[in-house]
Amino acid sequence: MSPPTSQPLDTLDRKIVDKLARDARVSNRAIAAELGITEGTIRMRIKRLQAEGLIQFTVVQDFRLAGSPSLCMLGINVEPSQVASVAEELKQLEEISCVVLMLGRYSILAMGLFTNIEQLNELVMTRIRSLPGVQKVETSISIHNLKYEAGVAKITSPQPTVDA
Repeated sequence: MSPPTSQPLDTLDRKIVDKLARDARVSNRAIAAELGITEGTIRMRIKRLQAEGLIQFTVVQDFRLAGSPSLCMLGINVEPSQVASVAEELKQLEEISCVVLMLGRYSILAMGLFTNIEQLNELVMTRIRSLPGVQKVETSISIHNLKYEAGVAKITSPQPTVDA
């Protein structure tokens, strides 16, 4: 099932997302009071943003507590005509939590949490390198994470907005 067509984010949507990014537990009533609008408006906006896949609420814990101490990045070079199909395949891999199309050194950057190097090697050697169009996979393993906020991806770019 394809997601509904997204409406452009207006100023109110951005303010709501900002409030939720700071504290996802904040009540609709508190957001409404702060922004000077009705709670029903906030509730409807949040439901629309969720339905369009623009926001989601998840419980995020420190990944080290989940038994996965290694955040691993995979820089993947792919034949240009195959980038989209390889990215789609990577999205389906349970071990991969992030897939980003890139301009620069790699065609695709993928990230995941791995309990050991053998698990990472198995994934790269048997499931990623065998994908049609994959030319090279370069792995990097974090040794110390100074900041890692898996649950927040704020909308920060000053894109044109449609006023409410």
